[in-house]
Amino acid sequence: MDSTTLAVTLGTAIGLVMALTGAGGGVLAIPLLVFGLHLPVQQAAPVGLVAVGLAAVLGAAVGLTQRIVRYRAAALIGAAGMLMAPLGVVMAQRLPNRPLLGAFALVLAYTAWRMLKQPVLSVPLPTAVLCRVNKTDHRLTWTLPCARALAGTGLIAGLLSGLLGVGGGFVIIPALTRYTDLEIRSIQVTSLAVIALVSLSGVAAAAMRGPVRWDVALPFASGAVVALLVGQQMANKLNAKSLQRTFAWFSLLIAILMLARALGWVVN
Repeated sequence: MDSTTLAVTLGTAIGLVMALTGAGGGVLAIPLLVFGLHLPVQQAAPVGLVAVGLAAVLGAAVGLTQRIVRYRAAALIGAAGMLMAPLGVVMAQRLPNRPLLGAFALVLAYTAWRMLKQPVLSVPLPTAVLCRVNKTDHRLTWTLPCARALAGTGLIAGLLSGLLGVGGGFVIIPALTRYTDLEIRSIQVTSLAVIALVSLSGVAAAAMRGPVRWDVALPFASGAVVALLVGQQMANKLNAKSLQRTFAWFSLLIAILMLARALGWVVN
């Protein structure tokens, strides 16, 4: 299989994951690019962000037409993330490849563990809900604790986005589930809106600091975009909890492989 076809195939897998979970696309994009196309993390990160960002734009647009994107929450989280993404890019360019692989493996393993131990689709505890939906106008009721929690989520997601090339959905979705009482589909598409904003900042910062592998990014992104649009038609027909657990176990396996490569136990 030539590199372009392989890039499209790998991008398709990422788009399906994003469509079915609202997260995980970025966190799996980097391992696929590292193992499948043998890119170093520094090159794989902006390529992953291009694909995840474009797919997220379309996914969020579909959510907007369905009126389930919480655009004010997405704007706050996204703005905070866009501020931090360039800092993450600078850090990534200055760190060697193996430590970055190790850091990514640990983040991925933690994400998988969280999803297995306490599924993000579970109902949040009433005491943890800082941003409640008003039953009259169906909008989020904004308070200072709510704004702080969402802004903090954006800062973390943005830093990880620039540093590791992830969209941040694996941070955003658990946070929205914990701090709001939104329905899961609304959480997923709001997460996609944030990912679109944060990815834009990360790609721009990476492009300013060096060339982006557009020869890989464009076919990879094409596969992701098409798969996301198709996958969104399937999302409501499948068992979300089973999909999440499958994704968590697969992520854990990938994390182990990436950690092994970071430690020098696995080579190309």
